[in-house]
Amino acid sequence: MILPRYHIAASAIAGAGKGLFLDEAVAAGRILTAPDGIEQTYRQADIEASATLRAQWHASARWFEDRYTLSPDWPDECYINHSFTPNGLWHLGFVFALTDLPAGSEITVDYRHLLPPGQAEDFVDSATGETITGLSWQESLASSTRALAELLASPRTGS
Repeated sequence: MILPRYHIAASAIAGAGKGLFLDEAVAAGRILTAPDGIEQTYRQADIEASATLRAQWHASARWFEDRYTLSPDWPDECYINHSFTPNGLWHLGFVFALTDLPAGSEITVDYRHLLPPGQAEDFVDSATGETITGLSWQESLASSTRALAELLASPRTGS
């Protein structure tokens, strides 16, 4: 579920295709997207063991530990693109605004939180040329938890 008003349009990120853009300003610390309609998660081993599920890896996102969702229907949240300097923080399926975002901002997150540990994305980061490789669950959870705690403790978020 995407909470602020938004639209999908051509991404400003080279090679990214389409992106998700805000139609309204959003304050730092606010939730941009929240999980909804999650019917099932799959263990990584189960996805890898099934040709049918494995064919949907391109539409996966890690939610916790070794559990992933597969979204072959490509909901609008899937148009959030990658950045190593994102304006959105992926934390347990929620995306929080990392800064005050004006209307027109294209939402980005660090895809390393969504990929299986050690799995490299099929493309590189367009700004740096670096490989995008999945973090371990522990590293992902620890770093996103620290970032969220810092964000919510910041005076600009009203805490």
